[in-house]
Amino acid sequence: MSIQENLKKVKERIRNSALKVNRNPEEIKLIAVTKTFGADTIKEALNLGITTIGETKVQETKEKQDKLGYIAKKIEWHMIGFLQSNKAKKAAEIFDYIHSIDRMKVARRVSEGCLQLNKKMPVLVQVKISGITHGIKPKETVNFVNELRNLKGLDVQGLMTIAPLVEDPEKTRPYFRRLKELASKTRVKHLSMGMSNDFGVAVEEGATMVRIGTAIFGSR
Repeated sequence: MSIQENLKKVKERIRNSALKVNRNPEEIKLIAVTKTFGADTIKEALNLGITTIGETKVQETKEKQDKLGYIAKKIEWHMIGFLQSNKAKKAAEIFDYIHSIDRMKVARRVSEGCLQLNKKMPVLVQVKISGITHGIKPKETVNFVNELRNLKGLDVQGLMTIAPLVEDPEKTRPYFRRLKELASKTRVKHLSMGMSNDFGVAVEEGATMVRIGTAIFGSR
């Protein structure tokens, strides 16, 4: 199927999942993940109305932005991958949102970079609930979020997690519920959770942002 057809199906699933639990589908931001896809794919996505793009690597994103030229300014760029401390200041320059803050060293460098640029970066804290990804431990989340709130270059807006890749999406539900519990304790508004295989369940459990690549663009 074409990207257009895939996108239509993804939006329908988001809508249906939201309505199933009496949520407003408009509350959920679709982040189209274009890692490993080129600038031409991003242009096609833009033509289909997608303006929020998720990437996992700083250098790859910068190269795509350079190829896109002025068009890149029409996009809201989200960093959703592991962020190395030596790339943190560059990330502060080229991204509009960072989902993967999980170490104070990285947080400080992003904040410093933002202050130099006279900007404040919306960020999410990545929580390692499943045990298979990067992130802080659930029990450390509240204290870590409170520490981040002291950094003037950051605006802590939410939490992010990655559930295990399983055949039955229902098995991811406990991970998303756990993140929602942590969000209430940290008083944040956004939950970035759910990818191509499990975003329907994530929406039912309160996701405000879903990160979808394969279900829109196909296999890499």
